[in-house]
Amino acid sequence: MRIVDNIKVWGEPLENAVSQAVTCSQYGDVLGVALMADHHKGYSQPIGGVVAYRNMISPSGVGYDIACGNKAVRTNLMWDDIRERIGVIMDDIQTTISFGVGRNNPTPVEHELFDDPSWKLFDSIEGGLQQKLKGLARNQLGTVGSGNHFVDIFVEEKTDKVWIANHFGSRGFGHKVASGFLNLAAGRAFSGKAPGESMDQPPTLFNLNSEMGDMYWAAMTLAGRYAYAGRDYVIEQVLGILGASAEYTVHNHHNFAWKEQHMGEEVVVVRKGATPLAPGQLGFVGGSMGDMSVIVEGIESEENNESFRSTVHGAGRIMSRTQAAGKMNYKLRKRMGGEISEEQMQAAIRAYGVELRGAGTDESPFVYKKLQDVLMAHANTLQINHRLRPVGVAMAGSNEFDPYKD
Repeated sequence: MRIVDNIKVWGEPLENAVSQAVTCSQYGDVLGVALMADHHKGYSQPIGGVVAYRNMISPSGVGYDIACGNKAVRTNLMWDDIRERIGVIMDDIQTTISFGVGRNNPTPVEHELFDDPSWKLFDSIEGGLQQKLKGLARNQLGTVGSGNHFVDIFVEEKTDKVWIANHFGSRGFGHKVASGFLNLAAGRAFSGKAPGESMDQPPTLFNLNSEMGDMYWAAMTLAGRYAYAGRDYVIEQVLGILGASAEYTVHNHHNFAWKEQHMGEEVVVVRKGATPLAPGQLGFVGGSMGDMSVIVEGIESEENNESFRSTVHGAGRIMSRTQAAGKMNYKLRKRMGGEISEEQMQAAIRAYGVELRGAGTDESPFVYKKLQDVLMAHANTLQINHRLRPVGVAMAGSNEFDPYKD
């Protein structure tokens, strides 16, 4: 860990992300700011950025993919139980689970969260808004989206146990909540059309004691419950495809805000693309489709306290999506091509022994750092409990662009 412009930074500092972190430190009542080793530039607050506020919440810091996170499950199966049918399993996952932007679940899921009284707050903002948002949420519950969102099958090193994991958030509902409250903060209607916003604009802040802050906190919390329900549903689908049961579960957000105690104060910790990891707390951190993923556990250390008990949420990109897939827009990128070819990606995945379904070159192993290198920067804050090698990866196809990704 090093200090750059009064920002605590793990890993190699990226100037544009550090600049965003400095901006975050200058607005509101801030206890401190930290950048995890997978940090890179984001909207308003850098991805991999952690900001601790006194009695304030930042909807731009939490971001558009509210409650994006991971669920990982160790199953009762061994690799030899599924090795010969991994191709069929991945075909079933691809056809059973809805991947892609704006997709609805063919079989809408009933869930107790739709009876939560928090939904009523939307009608207090705008007439008919509760029904509109609840309908969107109900239709999309259990869909995965695209971008870097996935459903994976892993084999644990040393034990050969089969694990499954997923990565996605609150889908269109969370995106509408984020854009709606950012509209309200700017004096526009919740459902109004927002102008193009700068990646480097200062954070949007609400006082927690204000009506707006209270409403956003309730809406964010509801989106968090929704994201958990979606990840639970997808994991159950995959367990059914495998004919397996769950033995052990790790589940957490990495785009969210939490009320926590740090440095003797109660603060609101806004993590964008950062995993909470207090001593004894578990987290799943995913690498690329051609790299290991891990289950980590926070340890008691001064450096962990300095990070606001946080760690990375992934390996971190070294190449932008457009650089990898083509510098044109998403509709043209497949025709125009980018720095990473489809053939290169497929060859790398085959060499690593992964059954791949979907995914574009902007998600290939070449565009990510090695997870082990990133984790080394946090060696004094965590321990690795389980190392997982991917054997099956399912994502949306290369022709999808997802505004709900983190």
